[in-house]
Amino acid sequence: MNLVVNGQDYHDIPEGISVKGLLAHLELPEKKIAVERNLEIVSKSTFETTLLSEGDRLEIIHFIGGG
Repeated sequence: MNLVVNGQDYHDIPEGISVKGLLAHLELPEKKIAVERNLEIVSKSTFETTLLSEGDRLEIIHFIGGG
C-alpha cells in the first residue's frame, strides 16, 4: 500500500495496517506523538483501531521536552 508520511512516499506499507501498526513499522514510539491523517487529528485512543487506506496522507509530529 502507498502512503505519504511527512511528505515522503512509502510504498512498502502492509494492507490493512492501523496507525499503531504504522508507528511500529516506522519504528516510532507511540508516546509523545501526534498523528494527522488527511488533515484530521487521530486520537491516541484510536491508534489501534484506525485503519489506513491507499493514498492516505499523514503527518507525524514528535513532541520534545526541554527548557
